[in-house]
Amino acid sequence: MNESLFASFIAPTMMGLPIVTLIIMFPSLLFPTPKRLINNRTISIQQWLIQLTSKQMMAIHNQKGQTWSLMLMSLIMFIGSTNILGLLPHSFTPTTQLSMNLGMAIPLWSATVFTGFRHKTKTSLAHFLPQGTPAPLIPMLVIIETISLFIQPVALAVRLTANITAGHLLIHLIGGATLALLNISTMTAFITFTILILLTILEFAVALIQAYVFTLLVSLYLHDNT
Repeated sequence: MNESLFASFIAPTMMGLPIVTLIIMFPSLLFPTPKRLINNRTISIQQWLIQLTSKQMMAIHNQKGQTWSLMLMSLIMFIGSTNILGLLPHSFTPTTQLSMNLGMAIPLWSATVFTGFRHKTKTSLAHFLPQGTPAPLIPMLVIIETISLFIQPVALAVRLTANITAGHLLIHLIGGATLALLNISTMTAFITFTILILLTILEFAVALIQAYVFTLLVSLYLHDNT
């Protein structure tokens, strides 16, 4: 039971070789690129959504922070498409792996912090010590603020991993319960199947929301350092 429950979180292999890299690269093939003077409806809707999201996310940034718009839009599109594709049957979701999420969170967080120390050195150092702090509390507050700063990328990665993993586990458990109840009570199985459909719809929303939350938090860290 435990093996089948967590089988979808095991990195797939082909002929003994991991194919996670190919799975990570696959979502980028789903976004068509405009090659004509007049775009079709799919590309027009895609560009409209990207422009809407970019306008909303970049509204709080200055000119220096807006240079990250391409990076942030690529990030939200990658995470969102990966999460949605992971809801398909017999698929693998890379964002359920904490190592991959840390691999995204740590470099982005480090870049925002280094940007802050490079361009706003005094302001960045001032965050470690609030104004008016009593002298005996200064060492403790500096340590606490330093720890809280280094926890930010871990919180980013753990939040995304936990939400996506929990949703997959719930779908798996309720789906297994529905199959088991078919031979016991058809009415109960129908109720659990209805719950499964509603949960699947919710997970589609969570897949997009978590991509937006992850990117938005990176954007807020960038705003604090530019």
